[in-house]
Amino acid sequence: MKELIETIVKPLVDFPEEVLVKVLEEENRVTYQLSVNKNDMGKVIGKQGRVAKAIRTVVYAAGSSQQKKIFLEISE
Repeated sequence: MKELIETIVKPLVDFPEEVLVKVLEEENRVTYQLSVNKNDMGKVIGKQGRVAKAIRTVVYAAGSSQQKKIFLEISE
C-alpha cells in the first residue's frame, strides 16, 4: 500500500524525492501519513480537495480486502 501511495503522488509533485509515507499500524486500523514538500501541498490536495479525495478513494479501495480500517493523512 505504501508503494501504491508513492506511485500515485510522486508524478504529481515537483519534489518527488521528498515524498515520504509512514505507516502506523494499530489493532484495528492502519494509518498512512503522507508527507510532501511544503510547495507541493496544493498539488496533492487539489482544488477543493479533489486530488486528495481521489487518492484516498484509490487507497481505500485497494485496502478494502484487509480486515483493518485504512486512513490516509496528508501533512507537510
